[in-house]
Amino acid sequence: MTKPPLTVYLAAPRGFCAGVDRAIKIVEMALQKWGAPVYVRHEIVHNKFVVDGLRDKGAVFVEHLDECPDDRPVIFSAHGVPKAVPAEAARREMVYVDATCPLVSKVHIEAQRHSDNGLQMVMIGHAGHPETVGTMGQLPEGEVLLVETVEDVASVQVRDPEKLAFVTQTTLSVDDTANIVAALQARFPAIVGPHKEDICYATTNRQEAVKAMAPLADAMLVVGAPNSSNSKRLVEVGAKAGCRYAQLVQRAGDIDWRALEGISSLGITAGASAPELLVNEVIEAFRSRFDVTVERVETAVENVEFKVPRVLREPALGAST
Repeated sequence: MTKPPLTVYLAAPRGFCAGVDRAIKIVEMALQKWGAPVYVRHEIVHNKFVVDGLRDKGAVFVEHLDECPDDRPVIFSAHGVPKAVPAEAARREMVYVDATCPLVSKVHIEAQRHSDNGLQMVMIGHAGHPETVGTMGQLPEGEVLLVETVEDVASVQVRDPEKLAFVTQTTLSVDDTANIVAALQARFPAIVGPHKEDICYATTNRQEAVKAMAPLADAMLVVGAPNSSNSKRLVEVGAKAGCRYAQLVQRAGDIDWRALEGISSLGITAGASAPELLVNEVIEAFRSRFDVTVERVETAVENVEFKVPRVLREPALGAST
């Protein structure tokens, strides 16, 4: 029986970004240096496949520092943590490694700088997301006000409209955030913005690739986790860019084949914490049912690399160099 033809448009860039790459490497290097178990506060990145793989190697994932023993290393996730967390780890004399993405750390530094200059912060982000919790936790209670939508801007109560600045979560929708920023600037003309866009290069690039790919495809799949902010934004961006069916799948087993009946073109991308292995698994699942032709839709080339912390590049005490 002949398989129906299917053109698969593969977004580039997609998948792992430099911050995720670095965070995973940090856990692997910590396990090599100190042996198992190594504790990780919160999922190192939002991807079950990645987390399960690291758990198999000896990483123990916990939500709170008090679940970690004093005598084992602990790693803070790529999303960042409130200031109180490393302070508590230091008080307990724990060995800790901060895997916060450098682009998230940049936002933390920015928030602190504005606060030092007497400005109250408005954060554009998602309530409860670990990155938002970490950024808001850089400053004392009440110093960072959260807005999630344009509607929130109308009701936010600030201390002094003349002394305000804003930062954003790094994984938001570029277009939605632009609308919220415009609303903030309209209500608070004196508000100070970041020197450079807080939404990270990888989020922006992946969204741009989806915008280019979405109008070409009958349907679109985003490989990523349901708790991954940047992956969920890719689904939304695809739908807004004209793709009538955009869906998030963790891996090939999640594909809803009935919803894809009769398609002749498909867009595939992956969130910043989804490994390429899972993208290939999805493509192979389509090859088993369709005569697949793959075409790349490339909108940017990424060559960013972040160094791992020095503590992991130095040998363990007593180890031979």
